[in-house]
Amino acid sequence: MNISNRISLDELRRMAVGDIAALTAEQLALLQDDAAEALRRAKMASDWLDGAVALKYADRSNSARQAAGKDTGTIRFDDGAVTVIADLPKRVDWDQDKLAALVERIRAEGDDPGEYVDVAIKVPERKFAAWPSHIRSAFEDARTVRTGRPSFRLSLTNEVTS
Repeated sequence: MNISNRISLDELRRMAVGDIAALTAEQLALLQDDAAEALRRAKMASDWLDGAVALKYADRSNSARQAAGKDTGTIRFDDGAVTVIADLPKRVDWDQDKLAALVERIRAEGDDPGEYVDVAIKVPERKFAAWPSHIRSAFEDARTVRTGRPSFRLSLTNEVTS
């Protein structure tokens, strides 16, 4: 492809989707590569900036959170004309085996575990596919398959065909 005919990402932003779809596969592949590289660079810049902001405000936000008697959560403080909103989310993980034992204990004592915990049963697709057909058929009515968003990755081949 002639480099002067190459469409830039800036030009792409001004094109209708139908016009983009009408481009050659080579043009689309080059644009995908350009977009991926621009996204990578933007992500790297964003991560770098986020790291600098965290470094600037980590001590102050920790002190403010401690003064507020909080281990986690959102706190606010001002730095000149800027209000800094610092969030330290709480992430809780539960030991599934211990929870299952506790659910059984609650049930054995005559209480309803549903009043204390949410119980979710999951079947990994890999395990489902490995089951014998008579077991799979028993579970099929409880199974719904949905599709995700389709994606396409184009890669220019380096081979020249004649």
